[in-house]
Amino acid sequence: MAYRARSTPWIERCIFHSEYVLALNSNEPIGFLRYSWFWGKIPYMEMIFVTPELRRSGIGRQMLQHWETLMLANGADVLMTSSVIDEPEPQAWHKSNGFQLQGAISLGSFQPESEVFFIKSLSQ
Repeated sequence: MAYRARSTPWIERCIFHSEYVLALNSNEPIGFLRYSWFWGKIPYMEMIFVTPELRRSGIGRQMLQHWETLMLANGADVLMTSSVIDEPEPQAWHKSNGFQLQGAISLGSFQPESEVFFIKSLSQ
C-alpha cells in the first residue's frame, strides 16, 4: 500500500502541539514518531518512520520507549495505534512492542482496507 501523506495543516498542528518525537544522528533527522490524542484523552501514535537504511536497528523501539515515558509523565495509562489490515509487518512490530489487537473498522470509500486498532497498557 502506498503511503498517504498528511496535509500540511495537520503536520503544522502536530508540530505546534509538540506531538512529534524525532530521532537524530549528528543533528540529522533519521526518524520520527507522530502522535495526537484520540478523543482528546488517549495518546494515539499516528505514524512511526525510520529511514530505510536504518530500519531494524532499534531506533523505532527507542522512539516508542521515549514516547511512552512522555505519555506516562502526562498521566496516560494506555497508548493506541492502528494499521491497515493488509500490513503484516507493522502489525507484527506493534505486537512485539506490547500492543494488543483490539478490533477493526471499515472506512468505506475513504480507505477500502479495514483499519485495525491496537492498545498498549502502561500500568503494568
